[in-house]
Amino acid sequence: MDPIEVFKALSNEARLQILEWLKDPKVHFAGLQEGVDLLDVGVCVSQITSKLKMTQSTTSQYLSILHRAGLVHATRVGKWTYYRRDEEAIQQIAAYIHHDL
Repeated sequence: MDPIEVFKALSNEARLQILEWLKDPKVHFAGLQEGVDLLDVGVCVSQITSKLKMTQSTTSQYLSILHRAGLVHATRVGKWTYYRRDEEAIQQIAAYIHHDL
């Protein structure tokens, strides 16, 4: 994990909001997505787009930045992509801040 890429990814209010929502997807996306487990597979891009009230291209760009930084996992199911947090990576950056900064 590159801390600079992580900090760049975290330097946007909407991307931080996405990570907060994905921390507890059952609270923030319950009833909006059927047939796919929110915790195991993740939340569909369209659900995140709707909640952000932004275009799908902007949401996809934000999710791509979070993915490249290693903060989320992407899972493709058919024509849909689902995202969930990478808790291990988030713990690593937290440890980096705690121990190295």
